[in-house]
Amino acid sequence: MRHASREQLVAKIPADVEMPDKLFANLTVRQVAILAGTGVLAAWVYLMAGDRLPVPVLVAIVLPMIACGCALALGRRDGLSLDRLVLHAFTHLRRDRKLVSAEEGVLPPPAWCRVRGRLPGALRLPVRAIREDGVLELAEGGTAAVVRAGTVAFGLRTSEEQAALVGVFAGWLNSLDSPVQILLQARPVDLSALAGVINDEAGNLADPALEQAARRHAEFLTDLSATRDLLTRDVLIVVRHQDAEQPPGWARRARRTARRDSSAAIVTRRAEETVRFLLGLGVHASIVDADQARDLLVRSLSPRHPEPVGVARPEEPITLGEETR
Repeated sequence: MRHASREQLVAKIPADVEMPDKLFANLTVRQVAILAGTGVLAAWVYLMAGDRLPVPVLVAIVLPMIACGCALALGRRDGLSLDRLVLHAFTHLRRDRKLVSAEEGVLPPPAWCRVRGRLPGALRLPVRAIREDGVLELAEGGTAAVVRAGTVAFGLRTSEEQAALVGVFAGWLNSLDSPVQILLQARPVDLSALAGVINDEAGNLADPALEQAARRHAEFLTDLSATRDLLTRDVLIVVRHQDAEQPPGWARRARRTARRDSSAAIVTRRAEETVRFLLGLGVHASIVDADQARDLLVRSLSPRHPEPVGVARPEEPITLGEETR
């Protein structure tokens, strides 16, 4: 019976749906190319230095070469092949370490100016703009929508309810036809402001006992914030839609707005379908609007620092006023 209850929680999800085709001996085209290149290079070294070097020296040269080629072709780390991992590492090392916000790019210094070290690179954010409906226009093309979801007490459900939840979640995963990211975002919480509000409003309470209880609660919040690292957690689901290949020339400029609106409508529909699936699981979910999306981006860019106060939206004027008493 115990084994049967565990079997009810099993849902088959297709894995590696984007797995490349196998060409020969269960190897992909990339693996065959790497192994063939390694073999050709080892054979060339053997033919060129076979008569000039002793056998131990030749083996010491060819054997590590073959081992590195086999490792690059057959090895994997964190679900990524070693050849791609090495390529990503090389690309990362070549990138600029210091980035500045410059839409027009970092201009080179004049000829008479000597610069020590490398100039900073231009910071390219992945999000180009935030639409009024909360849809994110990505810099590399396409759109994305963010769904904020709650959680469900899975361990408190019965075995039949758990099986139903797993089945509904598996149905949502099997229905996906575009990239989806499930993100658990933890950020620090500062209770000092809340404690200050409670302490200020405690004097307005009619009952002295309530005032005393409120001040003690404010002291508790202040002590809790000073002695503990408090975190709050957000469960975010990001759905995407990638634009089709852009036509060249004037046609691309003429249809740019219509293509963005169409992509935003598609990603909004997918986000609404995600919300309906989550509601079927008993999980409260909602699509974030423009202000919430902006706040999420601000917290994501600076996760270990408190959010700036009074950040204005792009269309809002920035004013400076003095408080009058």
